[in-house]
Amino acid sequence: MSNLVEVIKKAAVEAVQASNPTSLVVGLVESAEPLVITVEQRLTLDEDFLILTNQVKNHYVDVSLSYSTSSESHSHSCPEGSTSSNTHVHKNSGKKKMLVHYGLKESEEVLLLKIQGGQKYIVLDRIGEIQVEGEWG
Repeated sequence: MSNLVEVIKKAAVEAVQASNPTSLVVGLVESAEPLVITVEQRLTLDEDFLILTNQVKNHYVDVSLSYSTSSESHSHSCPEGSTSSNTHVHKNSGKKKMLVHYGLKESEEVLLLKIQGGQKYIVLDRIGEIQVEGEWG
């Protein structure tokens, strides 16, 4: 009789899971290259099981710029081999292609969407601030 109860319990759990095709889980980036994420402290996922959104990977975007540098004195090489020193500004405007450095880093926490069956996980976003290393100078 207890075997029948276990079979019924298992069938009930599977029915509930089938009606809930996805679930959100939290993971920890164990390694960035190659990408490895641990979910629920027991399941290790490599790139074969992960689908990355642009929020968690390096990608290019088009941006519109319109700016001028401040007036600075500097030298330019001239075609004749001489150099010329002058004070002037550089203008830059229009649509430009820029790389957004959103790749995951070791020890970051991420939010994943588990697709039914647990065969694939969509890495939606990181939890917390992006670790910024660059500067604008």
